[in-house]
Amino acid sequence: SFPAASGLAEMGAHWIHGPSPGNPVFCLASQYGLLGPEAAREENQQVEGGGHPPLPSVTYGSSGKVLNPKAVREARDLFYALLASTRAFQGSKEPPWPSVGQYVRAEIARTVPTMAGGQEDARRLQLAVLAACLKLECCISGTHSMDLVGLEPFGEYVSLPGLDCTFPGGYSSLAERLLSDLPEGAVLVNKAVRTIHWQGSFREEGDGGGRVFPVRVECEDGDVFLADHVIVTVPLGFLKERYQEFFQPPLPERKAQAIRNLGFGTNNKIFLEFEQPFWEPEQQLLEVVWEDESPLEEPDADLEANWFKKLIGFVVLQPPEQHGHVLCGFIAGKESEHMETLSDAEVLSAMTHVLRTMTGNPDLPAPRSVLRSRWHSAPYTRGSYSYVAVGSSGDDIDVLAQPLPEDPRDPRPLQLLFAGEATHRTFYSTTHGALLSGWREAERLNQLFQAPVPA
Repeated sequence: SFPAASGLAEMGAHWIHGPSPGNPVFCLASQYGLLGPEAAREENQQVEGGGHPPLPSVTYGSSGKVLNPKAVREARDLFYALLASTRAFQGSKEPPWPSVGQYVRAEIARTVPTMAGGQEDARRLQLAVLAACLKLECCISGTHSMDLVGLEPFGEYVSLPGLDCTFPGGYSSLAERLLSDLPEGAVLVNKAVRTIHWQGSFREEGDGGGRVFPVRVECEDGDVFLADHVIVTVPLGFLKERYQEFFQPPLPERKAQAIRNLGFGTNNKIFLEFEQPFWEPEQQLLEVVWEDESPLEEPDADLEANWFKKLIGFVVLQPPEQHGHVLCGFIAGKESEHMETLSDAEVLSAMTHVLRTMTGNPDLPAPRSVLRSRWHSAPYTRGSYSYVAVGSSGDDIDVLAQPLPEDPRDPRPLQLLFAGEATHRTFYSTTHGALLSGWREAERLNQLFQAPVPA
């Protein structure tokens, strides 16, 4: 959470996805009193959102007018029905297509003749809305294209019930509350690790006859920590780039292959602050549709000229009394990564162009400030979160989560443990998946410490 405008900008996680009793983030936030009264309502905990927050929305088209809500709803209903039908291929030996994107597009192509009652203009509009739906799914999956997301394993992901909610005091209020329970100085931040040496015999310097440790954590500033066990929670994007030199000796090939197989992409946010809102008070989501696009046609590959067309639209930060008049745009993939290379002025100019085009108002005042995340440029993340890519499966997630050394007879077990969202088979890409994976590894160590010592 980052101070911005008159409120907070969530640069990372935005919502608690599926705030209900099965979500440990929701349970902790409730226990600590960090949520608003609405979020705790029992009826809200029973809403089935399917990972798509049902916000009151308006859909703008590139012709400069609000699109017909009925046509938008019909196209969206078709898309979500197709997405739901992907679950039928879970465990299939021969899915009809390798990727979610290819399957969805093939099914859309099949329905085109009957779409919108055969009326050409209405059909073109519905295809444009379907193209926008695919972009939204790219944001949710953290990928450049749904063609990169494996069809067979897609149904393993589990969405929890509950109406997605936010933290009034920012997502980091939960981390701060957890931190306050720990002894002062127990957590070191801004302490970048260069290499984790394992399967060794390391002693404190000058301690000739002292205890021997199997793990030596070497920091970029030269500091060293010796340990029996290390829980590695770095993002998969960092592992993809650095796993070969980050661990010495190198990881077993099976784990290295899992790191290579799994997908990891970028989803960024662009916050725009306005003097006055141009949207209606009840509108919480401003969707953007480029009416000349179709999921059955290749998008323009010119990132420099068209990167902003990958933007799915803007969430209105709530409540305005806390945040001011702020829109939060979402953009995924290569276009999102290109956005990171631009100046604030260039991003502001592009967003002003999008909003003036969509509203049909060439005099719409430009935002007074812009703030954006840059998750791909960040050296210790190199993107946002994981997905199960074509050619990988949930088994790769389990292999990534497997502690080392793998030999159960090793006298010094559990030297390297692995946690983080990319190690949770059914909740990958989520904060609750990350939290549960950390608890899983902590419990693994608890069990080790409680085990009887061999005679």
